[in-house]
Amino acid sequence: MRIPMCEPDITAAERAAVDEVMRTPTLSIGPQIELFEREVAAALDAPHAAGVSSGTAGLHLSMIAADVGEGDLVLTTPFSFVASANCALYVRARPVFVDIDPETLTIDPEALAHRAKALLRRGGRSGRLKAILPVHVFGQPADMDPILEVARRHDLAVIEDACEAIGATYKGRPAGTLGDAGVFAFYPNKLVTTGEGGMIVTRRAAWDALVRSLRNQGRDVFDGWLQHSRLGYNYRLDELSAALGAAQVRRLDELLAKRERVATWYGARLAGIEGVTLPRVAPWTTRMSWFVYVVRVAPGGERDHVIRELERRGIPARPYFPPIHLQPFYRAEFGFRPGDFPAAEAAGQTCLALPFSGTMREAQVDTVCGALDEVLAGTRAGSALRRAAS
Repeated sequence: MRIPMCEPDITAAERAAVDEVMRTPTLSIGPQIELFEREVAAALDAPHAAGVSSGTAGLHLSMIAADVGEGDLVLTTPFSFVASANCALYVRARPVFVDIDPETLTIDPEALAHRAKALLRRGGRSGRLKAILPVHVFGQPADMDPILEVARRHDLAVIEDACEAIGATYKGRPAGTLGDAGVFAFYPNKLVTTGEGGMIVTRRAAWDALVRSLRNQGRDVFDGWLQHSRLGYNYRLDELSAALGAAQVRRLDELLAKRERVATWYGARLAGIEGVTLPRVAPWTTRMSWFVYVVRVAPGGERDHVIRELERRGIPARPYFPPIHLQPFYRAEFGFRPGDFPAAEAAGQTCLALPFSGTMREAQVDTVCGALDEVLAGTRAGSALRRAAS
């Protein structure tokens, strides 16, 4: 039985939408991007939504909209995809990491508050604290109310990295709509996909107008095609991708329900397997947007051994995430070392992403869980023999 690591959920509706665009002369900057933006805004109850070429592009433009620049500081988590921190570097700012809650794997609000207070007490010697970038990791919202309170108290912008969390809700409110801006991504492994693409949502009309100019080479609404009011980028989302995205967003509730069903199958089958810690849904999360299904197994080499053994059985699995501060570039540039953020590092050593998508069948989940149980039983037996021999 072939089991892919992930698989986009594409139906005839999406294929028809893309085919329709192919029958027109407009492949960029046309009605489909406007439609996609309206669909996302309506689904999330957001006043403004601007499509861009990727989630990374969306984070970059949001930094600019928040007026984050050279020497500024951005509080964020080291347990995320690297773009969450890179976007600060793109504007010559610096990411300042805050460790995570070891259960939910999202940024720790109490540690965030302490870090913000310490940075502000030091003043301009190390840079100006300008923004907070929480990450809704694996589709689980960060605990936003205390984060927003820190931002309000210190006049900081909040950019939500909701790239993995479209459709998630925090205390009944859509993730990505709680701060000044939220960014979603639509890579093929995401719940909603456009192949490549992203979306910035915001309640700030001025931010929306600015990112629309920035994504289109700095052209403003009054500019001609070869006029550029500001430094901009080619971060446009093409019409084919937008048509695919609009059709996907119309199925958002269905896509969420299908992934939730697969997550439920996993939870039921893995609950009795020794050595597996299931993902925890936080009390503030009123709806998970299941991006991946990540369990935790024994630290270090044992987790990596489990991955290799699963691969031998035809089951793909991945480590998720190596902490950003221990990536080679960040260690070389900023001098980070193991031990700087213990909770993020422990998660990076133990998290294991299993095959997951809304298209998975129950029999495939059975196969994955059976293989994992077999591998872990063998690992336990080997550890017991080594202990007995010593």
